[in-house]
Amino acid sequence: MDPKDPLSADLFDGSVLSHIERQQNVCPSVIVIGGGISGIAAARILHDASFKVVLLESRDRLGGRIHTDYSFGCPVDMGASWLHGVCNENPLAPLIRRLGLTLYRTSGDDSVLYDHDLESFALFDMDGRQVPQKMVVEVGDTFKKILKGTEKVRIENSDDMSVCQAISVVMDRHPELRQKGLAHEVLQWYICRMEAWFAADADVISLKNWDQEHVLSGGHGLMVQGYDPIIKALAKDIDVHLNHRVTKILYGSNKVMVTIEDGRNFIADAAIITVPHGILKASLIEFEPQLPEWKVAAISDLGVGNENKIALRFEKVFWPNVELLGIVAPNSYGCGYFLNLHKVTGHPVLIYMAAGRFAYDLESLTDDAAVNFVMLQLKKMMSDATEPVQYLVSRWGTDVNSLGCYALDLVGKPGDIYERLRAPLGNLFFGGEAVSMDHQGSVHGAYSAGVMAAENCQRHLLQKLGNLETLQHAYFRDEVLEGTVPIQISRM
Repeated sequence: MDPKDPLSADLFDGSVLSHIERQQNVCPSVIVIGGGISGIAAARILHDASFKVVLLESRDRLGGRIHTDYSFGCPVDMGASWLHGVCNENPLAPLIRRLGLTLYRTSGDDSVLYDHDLESFALFDMDGRQVPQKMVVEVGDTFKKILKGTEKVRIENSDDMSVCQAISVVMDRHPELRQKGLAHEVLQWYICRMEAWFAADADVISLKNWDQEHVLSGGHGLMVQGYDPIIKALAKDIDVHLNHRVTKILYGSNKVMVTIEDGRNFIADAAIITVPHGILKASLIEFEPQLPEWKVAAISDLGVGNENKIALRFEKVFWPNVELLGIVAPNSYGCGYFLNLHKVTGHPVLIYMAAGRFAYDLESLTDDAAVNFVMLQLKKMMSDATEPVQYLVSRWGTDVNSLGCYALDLVGKPGDIYERLRAPLGNLFFGGEAVSMDHQGSVHGAYSAGVMAAENCQRHLLQKLGNLETLQHAYFRDEVLEGTVPIQISRM
């Protein structure tokens, strides 16, 4: 700390604390760092509990990896777009109902594609020939058997391994599950779709943990109006400061001082950190005192996946009236798929999605080059494909505000990693999807993590003030629901 700065380290030892307290309001104050849905949820709860809350966000917008773009004339989510778990148990259900938002249901609970059923799809080979539907279904059944076989491999091995390694073991044991020719390429496409769920390649996904996530019931649905209305509703009346990149956090038993890029300081009784896990892994925020070794190790041991989208708007629809268009290849890296947003919005829009190493490789290209690559694939599938009139390209892996998409269980990670990630340090609390209880990588998981961090922070500060009985409950949590989350658009 600058010795000329009047807010020196003595502040946290209490020598000038009384001076600071005289300038503070009686109500507790909290700085929320990060304006994704986790940070906004935390700020919402504390604001509604009459805390003094300031939210600092490095971007020029709120939402974090929720980013609904409207330039196509319809909402296009370039980050999170699905509600995983279309049920009243989803913590976002009350807000979705209150806002009257609609969902387009893409799958039930037992989909082999994780967020899509095999009800509305068309797969093509590299020469543009459509794969017979019967083959796709049969290979899907084989894929389920392979994944089932990996469970036995996990039980037999005390040491962790990658999902890719486990699949190889199953194939060696059961050669009848091996596929040849076109069927092999279809199997690779299924693996590609599995990798998309984790935003990582199968050779880095932990066998021990890959299927341990608690996925809520009700299947999966696309947010027809996008996620932006939820962000706006949660952020209403919050004291938000955009373009405020935090570079340093000085924390102690009494106060927290947060320094932003231009050198300005914010002081509060506590802080909640909800920045993306990639930011913490890259050590872009300095902590004083330094984070303890157990916290640093937890941050290091948890991976971050990457998934990107290339949104294409055309003059008119030239593709089949299906939800999902895919291209198969000899390996999962070469496979690809398009989400048909025309089914959801009525606008001629396709979304190409890429995950893992392929997502990073696309980020190495210019926007034009990335679009040209995707269009080559599309033209192989449909010879009458026209050029897009507009496009959008995400770059979450290299975006300095995110450095990736969501948490990834790496091979051999410790079993208590999430407990250590979410554990507070005095008056410093941690949110974000990476610390979610059983729902990492989901919007509702990030929301719940923000709720949890806010409630813990609130309890901590009120206990210090001796007012614990005034503890208020989470935003929307106590509302009694009737019926189900609205699914007002069915499959066409």
